[in-house]
Amino acid sequence: MATTTNRLVTFAELEQMPDAPDGRYELHHGELVKVSHPKLPHYRIQQRLLRLLMTIAGEQGVVGTEFGFRALREYEYRVADVAFVWSERWDPHADDYFEGAPDIVIEVLSRSNTAAEMLDKEQLCLENGAQEFWVVDPKSRQVKVSTSDGRTMIYKAGQQIPLLSGGAIAVSEIFE
Repeated sequence: MATTTNRLVTFAELEQMPDAPDGRYELHHGELVKVSHPKLPHYRIQQRLLRLLMTIAGEQGVVGTEFGFRALREYEYRVADVAFVWSERWDPHADDYFEGAPDIVIEVLSRSNTAAEMLDKEQLCLENGAQEFWVVDPKSRQVKVSTSDGRTMIYKAGQQIPLLSGGAIAVSEIFE
């Protein structure tokens, strides 16, 4: 009887791989995971969040979409739909990848996401530098915000999400 040995893929090995057709690869606990590119409704929400965060954050930090980061050095490489990093953590001379998790990681739910996948990413990020992890649900038009101190809040239409940098984002603006 033949046995198959699963071995962990390192970040260095991931870097040597060709691009994934119709998507990209991420590294989840040493396992290679193919992730498809976002569809247009998903992308629109990403762009709204980008615009809203950039307007409020100003020079306090860096905001980006499809933001690659290495929460853990060897066996992790993830991409946040939207991310915010405080200026003092942003090193313009850093190597090729952001080390640790961004201060705010925002994921826009897609049909392909599972609850287990979101919980895993939330825990990984909050344990490795993120202060907040947002899950934006286009179907229910609500945003779940979990914090590194263990709090979780759900924001719905008519409510505003307070930002670490000051100010707030109205939930309705995310889903225009």
